[in-house]
Amino acid sequence: MFISFIHLRVLDVLDIFLVALLFYQLYRLIRGTIAINIFAGIFSVYLFWLLVKALHMELLSSILGQFIGVGVIALIIVFQQEIRRFLLILGGRYRMRKWFSFTGFFSQDEKGWMSEKIDEVVIACENMSKTKTGALIVLAKKSELDAIVETGDTINADISSRLMESIFFKNNPLHDGAVIIMDEKIKAVRCTLPSTENIYLPAKFGMRHRAAVGMTEKTDALVVVISEESGEISLSTEGDLVLNLKPENLKNRLLEELKL
Repeated sequence: MFISFIHLRVLDVLDIFLVALLFYQLYRLIRGTIAINIFAGIFSVYLFWLLVKALHMELLSSILGQFIGVGVIALIIVFQQEIRRFLLILGGRYRMRKWFSFTGFFSQDEKGWMSEKIDEVVIACENMSKTKTGALIVLAKKSELDAIVETGDTINADISSRLMESIFFKNNPLHDGAVIIMDEKIKAVRCTLPSTENIYLPAKFGMRHRAAVGMTEKTDALVVVISEESGEISLSTEGDLVLNLKPENLKNRLLEELKL
């Protein structure tokens, strides 16, 4: 008898699914940062406000209602970095180009990476790993990295393992910073990457690893890191780190991520 009063439509199921997806994406954006504690605090205040309203405590309900009323502005201020990341993911230029551009309608395929270029990157990483040469290599996918490129020196050189090894040689004035590889070219060197705000990243990771994670949190790029202390090769994607990669594993991961 009770079930007859429940009207569950397909749109209701879709509504629940979209809300769950939204909360999941929100969690992915703020996990590991201090923002998740702030969000928990604000959510607790909101639940308390609902309880106060249900108990008809008018004065306290009015005060909390004013707080909730300006909550949107407060959220924008507190979560400005997370909102920026969300908008980059949702409406980034690389997605707009893919879905709505004229080239997306009329071109049959997109120019991809050549496996020979990946081989050059892997060879350079293998050699630098053996000599414990610290390196930070960004491989662009579809995100626009012009702002990052502008922080360094533009060279527009062909991808070569020997060139990359010479760039990261410790006595080279261009070794400090990241190499940006775009459109199958070494676009720029000595570039500055945004550092992650993840407070739960282990302390053993230095600035290279933190910069790699920060870069992949804000863009869809891949970042290869070589530790100067251990020579260990790591790969960062979507804010995560895959550690202790062998050259053959690195190549397979790059081929998979770059859809070759």
